[in-house]
Amino acid sequence: MPRISVFDMLKIGIGPSSSHTMGPWRAAERFLNDHFAGPALDRVGGVTVHLYGSLAKTGRGHGTDLAVIMGLSGEDPTTIEPADLNARVEWIRTAHRLRLSGQREIDFDPAVAIVFHFDESLPYHPNGIRFIATLEDGAEVEATYYSIGGGFIVQEGEEGGASSSVRLPYPADCAEEVRAHCVDNGLPLWRMVWENEKAWRPADAINARLMDLWRAMRDCMYRGCHTPGELPGGLRVARRASQIHRRLIGAFAVDGIAPLGRPGGVDRADTRPPRRFRRSDRWVSVFALAVNEENASFGRVVTAPTNGAAGVIPAVLMYAVCFHNADDEAIRRFLMVAGEVGTLFKKGATISAALGGCQAEIGVSSSMAAAALAESMGATVDQALMAAEITMEHHLGLTCDPVGGLVQIPCIERNAMGAMKAITAATLALESVPQFAKVSLDAVIATMWQTAQDMSDKYKETAEGGLALQIPVNVAEC
Repeated sequence: MPRISVFDMLKIGIGPSSSHTMGPWRAAERFLNDHFAGPALDRVGGVTVHLYGSLAKTGRGHGTDLAVIMGLSGEDPTTIEPADLNARVEWIRTAHRLRLSGQREIDFDPAVAIVFHFDESLPYHPNGIRFIATLEDGAEVEATYYSIGGGFIVQEGEEGGASSSVRLPYPADCAEEVRAHCVDNGLPLWRMVWENEKAWRPADAINARLMDLWRAMRDCMYRGCHTPGELPGGLRVARRASQIHRRLIGAFAVDGIAPLGRPGGVDRADTRPPRRFRRSDRWVSVFALAVNEENASFGRVVTAPTNGAAGVIPAVLMYAVCFHNADDEAIRRFLMVAGEVGTLFKKGATISAALGGCQAEIGVSSSMAAAALAESMGATVDQALMAAEITMEHHLGLTCDPVGGLVQIPCIERNAMGAMKAITAATLALESVPQFAKVSLDAVIATMWQTAQDMSDKYKETAEGGLALQIPVNVAEC
């Protein structure tokens, strides 16, 4: 199989969806880069975008149209200021003009140029997107891409969506191979991942990128804990993280300590509440809610491994910092282990809710967090993998049924639940003897994939089943 880096599984982007926002954004960029690099861009007279399957059915609620517009415009989701996003899109909608890759200005009316095929899916994956560029001489250039989850994209005819086929010292396509590498070479799980990552980039670059991820996570938690109001869209969902955070820190006034009280980020001293106020369950929940309220508001998040599940890993990692004194080295190890476990699910099953339901998003992120937390608390590789297995056992069959096609109900609360399940699973694994376990991580990944294949399509991010049918809503343009 192609090899997947930790930084493929964990990456900085824009909400609300990795497969419906980040994937189409990257697909638009790639279409232009593949076919119209350099002077060739000047030949383009117009572009039409066709969205299929789940991208069409829940595209507006997930901001797929916004993402396509920004991708064609040459904006980078890792650097664009989220607050500017709606204003830029609105100008294009009003002016009916767009600068391809920030250079070539063309006529572009999103209401006409972006076509939603609600009743048609392409064969390879439910998230299909087709670009057709019309040249000035009347010729057409067409390419089809698939957003396969976690921001990964593949062009029609490609496979995998991994970063490269680099040769790793410890290649692993399943949990048993991970275990064998660690046991045979006397390596903790994080060290095996570290040695593999060095095949891609120098040690200093690995450490720097890991800390960039952590800073993005904690800044996102800070913003979510300090931003009141309502989420965009037609549901009028109130943001709760700021309300809960205010109540939690109210008792800290006499001490002058606020767990998320430093603008632009926090350090460990800022995040650890006084012992007498430590209610870890409430803090974990507010951290998860904060991230996914930001995600639902088109804010900057870390895809981990998807945007819809972006709050689980930051919440559990902040739990490790606040309640188990995790330092910077422990944070880096946590993220490496989480990323490695995520690759096992991507290789053996899916991380796409459109293909596997929410078990492929919240379930996978919770398993990643459980394994990482367990190892940070002293687990063996067997116990860490067991923590991941326990977690997925209790997410099997979880449907993806977003109300109104928005990443809000039940998505935001599911992140808090997923974070708490991860902590519980890590605790159970640390108290267990993995050799006596009846179910392996590989077995539960295989079961998850079979469950995904058996699941009705209406429970796979189409907003056509489950809770999505219970609440009538007129979803506003985001």
